Amino acid sequence: MSPAVPRGEAVEAIDGFDLSVLGTWGMILLHLSCLLAFATGVSRAAAIACFLVYCSRIFGITVGFHRCLAHRTFRTSRTFQFMLAWFGTSAMQRGPLWFVALHRAHHRHADTELDVHSPVARSLWWGHIGWILCRRFDEAELGLVRDLSAYPELRWLDRAFLVPPAVTALVCAACGFLLPGTSVLQMLVWGFAISTVLSYHATFAVNSIAHRYGSRPFETKDNSRNNWLVAAIMMGEGFHNNHHRFPASARFGCERWQIDIGYCVLWLLAKAGFVWDVRVVRPVRLPVMSTTTTAVSAATAMAAAERVATSAERVAATAE
Repeated sequence: MSPAVPRGEAVEAIDGFDLSVLGTWGMILLHLSCLLAFATGVSRAAAIACFLVYCSRIFGITVGFHRCLAHRTFRTSRTFQFMLAWFGTSAMQRGPLWFVALHRAHHRHADTELDVHSPVARSLWWGHIGWILCRRFDEAELGLVRDLSAYPELRWLDRAFLVPPAVTALVCAACGFLLPGTSVLQMLVWGFAISTVLSYHATFAVNSIAHRYGSRPFETKDNSRNNWLVAAIMMGEGFHNNHHRFPASARFGCERWQIDIGYCVLWLLAKAGFVWDVRVVRPVRLPVMSTTTTAVSAATAMAAAERVATSAERVAATAE
């Protein structure tokens, strides 16, 4: 499979010939389907379904795709790893290998001409949604995810990335059929379509808003920012400057008042024994997790991130 952005090649501006016709129309129709909410109205069951599906998808993106697969900030079983990847894939943002490959490339080239979705090197619109409508990004540099390609279940999920969203839609339809006070169409509109669009723009906001607006407590080579609004809707992902400074840390909120819901869930999962060896930087004062958490210094965290980047470089060089 050819890389989305060959090494050393700048990302070109979008043009009419580069637009993915199917992807663009799919995005437009998905947004337009949300207008059916004016016809179906909303019930308590539909609102709860929208909230729960949204939360499960954001959880899959931040804890599954990002903290588990992309940065390996904690360890877990293959079964639970697959479950996390399933929830992330249900968000209709393609498969785990594609997502992680592009994210690792983003960290290598953040806010440079080689960054796929930089709102600094290009426009805010491009960083938010423009890039994802391009044909050239339908494929990713899979040489960056050789570690994940060793798992056949993740390779299958990456190929069959439409299966989890389809299952989500079927579950919503079944709930609409079985539950009183709602309908199949209403549950599909709120539980599937609206929650999908909301999770899209919440995730895209990390790439766009969190690289343009917010505070910068740490000096980094990119323009990453801490943004409270993005952190609130993305379970802590909005503390993006913290993350770019300490990418090997499972906790993005570096202060107690920086509420990182994703890490709070990880803390509970560690207590329950589903995950272990959760890595956090030493300056962060965290609840004690006994033997389930590994506290590392900032220098160690950065060194680990550099080793991952170096390994990715070597793998990519070998692939060439």
